[in-house]
Amino acid sequence: MSGLFRQSVNGTSAPRPRPSPITISSESDDHSSSSDSSASSTDSAASINTLRPSSREQVAPPTHWTTYFAQELYLDRDDEKQKARYHVYLTPPTDVKKGLLFICHHGAGASGLSFALFAQHVRRKLPNAGILSLEARGHGSTVTDSSTGEAIADFSLPTLTADALAMITLTKQSMNWPALPPSVLVGHSLGGAIITQLAVDYALGNTLIGYSVIDVVEGSALEALQHMKTYLHSRPSTFPSIPDAIQWHIRSRTIRNAESAHASVPGLFSETPSGDFAWRTDLAATAPYWDEWFTGMSRKFLAGRGAKELILAGTDRLDRELMIGQMQGKFQLVVVPEAGHFVQEDVPEKTAGLLVEFYRRNDRGAMVLPPKVSDLLAQGKKV
Repeated sequence: MSGLFRQSVNGTSAPRPRPSPITISSESDDHSSSSDSSASSTDSAASINTLRPSSREQVAPPTHWTTYFAQELYLDRDDEKQKARYHVYLTPPTDVKKGLLFICHHGAGASGLSFALFAQHVRRKLPNAGILSLEARGHGSTVTDSSTGEAIADFSLPTLTADALAMITLTKQSMNWPALPPSVLVGHSLGGAIITQLAVDYALGNTLIGYSVIDVVEGSALEALQHMKTYLHSRPSTFPSIPDAIQWHIRSRTIRNAESAHASVPGLFSETPSGDFAWRTDLAATAPYWDEWFTGMSRKFLAGRGAKELILAGTDRLDRELMIGQMQGKFQLVVVPEAGHFVQEDVPEKTAGLLVEFYRRNDRGAMVLPPKVSDLLAQGKKV
């Protein structure tokens, strides 16, 4: 965690480049936002464009998103003030009523493909589970002013949390699910702050089983912010090619798993007119909100509804609130010393195992209650 922002990744706000050899069939559906959505005003209009792989398409390379997810969704929501086009990756659960949905949110500067290998290993361990990986505004999703068409640079925690809830709600509408499946929220770094806020707000209601925060602790995160600007100025601003960008992430040990780097790094860049590749997300534009993201996070983490898990890459100092909470058994703490900051990318199989175990331990549907005394007496059994 001490390297929280030193290992952050960044990029420009241009649309994500897609591999040119791959053609993805497009299906479009238009929906009106339902009245039960609390993600935005009830008069917002929502439409969903869905990209699904076709059997007639060319076989995708091993680093393409289709290796890890079943669908890519573009979710549109417009109102008088803003136009949003949200971007998510999805593998639906086999049974939306009884199945499990892991809802994942990446950290600052990363993308939904930060959970690519994690999603693959989850499906191997729990074949019926679904995985929904969200992308924040400026990281794959775009939100613009309705009148000017300019990007709205609001990266405050309430706004990012509202975006996340909107993506979840629109995904449910897009898939025609009668209700959101039983869910586990998973958030890395900034994503941990966002999913914690969702839990505190009780935004998912009784469908939330629990939430897991990956490698972010309030105190250490706030300390790491002091080094953020230095880190942004010290790393390369462009790369001559995507393979060079991948190798930089591996050599700098930003990502310690080569397979994960090949899956997630290409989506962090956009090609410039000169042919170089620049970071897609402008992390410097988020600077006014850095303190707000993590201030008070420990209190909120302990206060949220549902089972709680904290996965750390190192033996960070827990602040007083978290130390007391751990001693009282309010959450599970797991330390993964072999991983760097991007735990879910460095050790995706282990992270998937931890989350599957977390779900099984807290799955209310699997709980077996003892028989009622009246039933035992009716059966003639001694009590």
